[in-house]
Amino acid sequence: MKRIVFVFGSITGVLIGAWTVASIAYCYSVNNYEGSMLVGYAAMLLAFSLVFVGVKNYRDNHRGGIITFGKALQVGLAISMVASTIYVLTWLIDYYVFVPDFMEKFSAHLLQKGKDSGASAAEINRQAAELNSMKELYKNPIMVILFTYLEILPVGLVVSFLSALILKRKSPEEQLTV
Repeated sequence: MKRIVFVFGSITGVLIGAWTVASIAYCYSVNNYEGSMLVGYAAMLLAFSLVFVGVKNYRDNHRGGIITFGKALQVGLAISMVASTIYVLTWLIDYYVFVPDFMEKFSAHLLQKGKDSGASAAEINRQAAELNSMKELYKNPIMVILFTYLEILPVGLVVSFLSALILKRKSPEEQLTV
C-alpha cells in the first residue's frame, strides 16, 4: 500500500504543484493576477483523479478485487495527504524564493479591481483592511502552510470519499448475506 500511496500521491502533487508554479509565473509575466479559481480547482480535480486510479490499483492488484469502504477511504486519504504535502512544499518554495512579493502584488490588484468596479471608499477601505490582515497572517510560515492545506485538502477529501464509495467491493460471501 505504501508504494501505491507514494507513487500516486507524488504524481498528483507534482502535477498540481507544476500547474501552480506555471500559473503564478504567467501572472507575473503579464502582470495580471486575474487567474481563474475555477480553472485552478478544475486542475486540482483533474490531478486528484489519480486518487481514484490509485485506490482501484490497490483494490485490484493487492486485495484481490475486494476492498471495504473504510480501506478504500484510507488509501485515498493517504494519497491525498502526500499530494497535498507536495503542493504545500511547492508553494512554500515558490512563495519564499521566487515570488515573496506575491501578497503585495495580489492585494494591490484586488484593490485596483475594486476601485475600477466603482466600489465606494468605505468598501475599498474594508477590503484593504481585510487584505492587510491576510498579509499579516501570511508573514507567519505556519499560517501559509495552514492556508495552503485548506486550499487543496478539501478537494482531496471529496475525491477520496467518492472514490471509496464507487470502488468498494465486497467479497462474494458478504454479498450473499446482504
